Amino acid sequence: MARYHPLEELAPRDVVSRAIDAEMKRTGDDFVVLDMTHLPADFLVERFPNIHKRCMELGIDMRSQPIPVVPAAHYSCGGVVVDAHGRSTVRNLYAIGEVSMTGLHGACRLASNSLLEAMVFAARAADDVRNAEVARPAQVAPWYAGEAGSSDEAVVVSHNWDEIRRLMWNYVGIVRSDRRLERAARRIELIRDEIRDYYWNFAITGDLVELRNIALVAHLIIECARRRPESRGLHFNLDHPAREPRLARDTIVVRGDGPVI
Repeated sequence: MARYHPLEELAPRDVVSRAIDAEMKRTGDDFVVLDMTHLPADFLVERFPNIHKRCMELGIDMRSQPIPVVPAAHYSCGGVVVDAHGRSTVRNLYAIGEVSMTGLHGACRLASNSLLEAMVFAARAADDVRNAEVARPAQVAPWYAGEAGSSDEAVVVSHNWDEIRRLMWNYVGIVRSDRRLERAARRIELIRDEIRDYYWNFAITGDLVELRNIALVAHLIIECARRRPESRGLHFNLDHPAREPRLARDTIVVRGDGPVI
């Protein structure tokens, strides 16, 4: 990776992931390899016991073989806005970790930030819940499904889930462009229309609710990316490779008056 960035092994994850992505596209290979065979075998097992165990389960001995790797995309750094105790703006709703937006990390999330959030905000949220006087909600009425019937087309859910995954990876992944984002925006709206129709005509299942939520999050990520004509951290746009000083701020999405599904 040294030829891609002057920081060499200290390059941040966004630089490393783009380098891997570029190399895979250049060669047409499905992966690159991480070679640690030059290090002492005992050191590798002691330093990376879980990785070593998992690789052995997959038939890869990292002590003598390189490990196939591909980049992973962090589509959204920060999620639900919270205060110093993990409290959201919704009463009795707390958010910590990857799903939250604490302010402890910037546009390029690092593992150390996640660890800090897990240790600090988990403890703060737990203490706050323990000391809070939580008002219990009134009894929830039984779910009424109306005229919705059971569906025998589970393939619709699995197909749309897979399409969203591929859509986000190909168009809103590690390297983005205005054209890719526009295509993604058009396609995700078609998928959400299909999900809405399915949602109101068939009985609710956990998979269907998850699909609806995934599609909504994908829509929000695409819209936020379209509104940021620059490259910053994990958001890299080929059409806007430089940072834009006026956009050196958080992107915060608020709920409007329209429908949310």
